[in-house]
Parts: sequence; C-alpha cells; structure tokens
Amino acid sequence: MVADPYPVLERMRSTSPVLREPSLGVVVVTGYEEALAVVSDHESFSSCNTVTGPVPGFPVPLDGLDESEVRALIEAHRDELPFSDQLPSFDPPKHTAHRSLLSRLITPKRLKENEEFMWRLADQVLEPYVAAGGGEFIRAVGNPVALLVIADLLGVPEADRPELTARLTGDVSLGSTNETAMEHAPLEYLYARFSDYIEDRRRRPRRDVMTEMAHATFPDGSTPEVIDVVRVAANLFSAGQETTVRLLSSALKILAEDPELQQRLRRAPELVTNFVEEALRFESPIRGDFRLARATTDVGGVQIPAGAVVMVHYGAANRDPRQFDNPDVFDLDRHNARRHIAFGRGVHSCIGAPLARAEAKVVIQRLLATTSAIEIDGAHHGPADARRYDYVPTYILRGLTDLHLKLTPAADTESAEAVTG
Repeated sequence: MVADPYPVLERMRSTSPVLREPSLGVVVVTGYEEALAVVSDHESFSSCNTVTGPVPGFPVPLDGLDESEVRALIEAHRDELPFSDQLPSFDPPKHTAHRSLLSRLITPKRLKENEEFMWRLADQVLEPYVAAGGGEFIRAVGNPVALLVIADLLGVPEADRPELTARLTGDVSLGSTNETAMEHAPLEYLYARFSDYIEDRRRRPRRDVMTEMAHATFPDGSTPEVIDVVRVAANLFSAGQETTVRLLSSALKILAEDPELQQRLRRAPELVTNFVEEALRFESPIRGDFRLARATTDVGGVQIPAGAVVMVHYGAANRDPRQFDNPDVFDLDRHNARRHIAFGRGVHSCIGAPLARAEAKVVIQRLLATTSAIEIDGAHHGPADARRYDYVPTYILRGLTDLHLKLTPAADTESAEAVTG
C-alpha cells in the first residue's frame, strides 16, 4: 500500500468516489470531480484539520451533532489542534487576509528574478554531484535547491543561509503520523529567525524583499502583528520545501527508469515542462488534504455528515479514468496533464506552485544537459525487476525518503549547454 497505493485507491473509487474508510472513520474522496467539489466549498468544509487529519483527531467529539453545534465547536476548539496557527489551517476570511501577505510578494517580477537565481544555483549544486557520478539525490540536490530557492525569494541574508539549510533539512514532519514529530517541527526555529528579521526591518527599513514583507499590510490596510508575517513565511519554507523535494525525487525516479524518455527530453528540452506536469499528475507530491465537514453535504450523491473528517486524495483524483485516459500510464504527450490537482484548488491552492514547477524544470533540464545517462543505483534500490524504495511516513506527502542515482557525465560540455538553450 505504501509503495503502490493506486490499485487500492482504484478499488475504492470503483466502489464509490466518496467512501468512508472503516479503520479511522475518515471519508476518503478519490474521484476528480468530487475532490474539486470539496476543496471548492470552504463554507461546508473547514480546513482546521488540513494537516493533522485523524491524528490526533478533533479535541472534542462531533459525531451525531447537528450543524449548528458542529460549527460552534469547530470555532471554539480549532486552536487546540497542532498547526492551528499555520496558513493552511485557516478558513476565510482570516485565510484570505493572511495569504495576501505572501501573494503580494510572489509577483511575476519577483518570480522572474528568482528563476534567474535557480539556474545559477542548479549549476552550483549539480556540478559536484554529476562529477561524482551521482549519489543520494535528495540530500545532495533536492533539499538544498528547494530550501535556498525559497530563501532567495524571501530575501534571507546569504550569511544566514548555511545555518538555515542545516536546521531545515532533517526528517519530514509535515502531516507526520508521529505525534512527537508534529510537536517538535522546525517551525520553532523559523519563528525565532523570522521574528528577528521582521522586527529589524520594521525598525530599520532597507531596500530588500524582507523589508517589503515587514511592511506588508492586510487588504483592509491594517498592519499585521510580527507573528502573522512570520507564520506565512515559515509556512512557505516548511511546506514549499517538502513539496518541491518530493516532486523532484518522484520525477527523477521516473526519468531514471526510462532511458528513451531521457533521450527524447535531451533532444527536445522544451518538453520538460510537459514532463513536470505529467509527473505531478502521475505521482502527486501531496497525497491530499483533510477537511472537517461543518455541514451535512452531498458530494457525488453521497451524504457527508457534519463533523466527519474528510480526506481529499489528490493522488487518486489525478488517476481518475473519468478525467484522464489510461491514468496509470506515464504519458509525456498527455494533452490534459495540467488539469491535475496536485497543488489543490480553490482558496487553499498551493501558493508556491509556480516555484515548484520552475525548480523542477530548471533542475531536470540542467541534469539532462550535463549527463548522458541517469540510472537508478541498484546497489541501494535493488535490480530493475525488484526495486526497493522507502516513502515518507506522512498522511500528507507522497515521496521518497532517499533516491540513489548513478550518472554518466556528458562528454561534450558545449552540446550540454545547447540542450538548455
């Protein structure tokens, strides 16, 4: 189930695209249209439990209560849940106001500047990795690239980036099945570090991104507390980094198993964009999000009662045959691959999606350009007919804990440069 959950998810969807899972009592949504219906309806479904889901569960029982009681209890007790102070756990209008603090920074101009940094960073990180003939990809490439791209976007001083990298590239805690890991996530470190940054820029403004963040206002013109700004920045670091790392590792696993696909992408690097979208559909880095039903709601002809925990399974929805032909086949030429919902939809759609897409494109193009072959290291993952992979133990993320690759460097550097244009 962990290595390949898709046959089980397909059987569930065949029974019903909205189905109560018996062991934890979670309503699992595996259909594409049904998933869109839930994530687009923030009035009926609260995001207060989006990270925690059924573990540790809501602080008070909600079963059998009417809608007004459920709504009242959610508002009274939501702050007792882990990660309740994080942006994904907010509902509108609070979510709208706090998300605006980031959306004003992630502008087309800033993203363009950030992508220019990505190209330089990718070469810097990949050069020793390719020269060494590969190695463990996530620690050597995925983690530092994902973290430093966000650090650049938010204007973290370069002198502080080594410490940031060391502190934030440990074990995954987002949506962990381990309650202790939830309580000791690296968010505390981020809170302390960004509080210092924001307070300093409010006292002594500079001409930098951090100052823009420190002086951002809510849509109504009011000034947020320092902790409000810190929380949205910390969320972008913790969630954005993990999403990108899982996307990169899944995409490289697919690529390393298919030499013909590698050669096609080397000949036509513009197709890397298509490859990234199909990788997002095929192995969604976010398994799904949780919701808590505030009202009894019909989804796909199934009544979801008020108080029910709902998991919207993006990975399953992205393999719904009603939406995608031959969904279990990786198809570089799939015409509607970008209709996937790997980054969610609605008001809680991933604000860092443009970053993840750009990072994946840049890293994959440069890795293809500087190699003539990318292979799975059988010494770590077993022979081609009996691969062994370990996956992160979370309800939220779908991705590898490690990926060992063997690389053959490109013989002709000039031709490698031509591959990326």
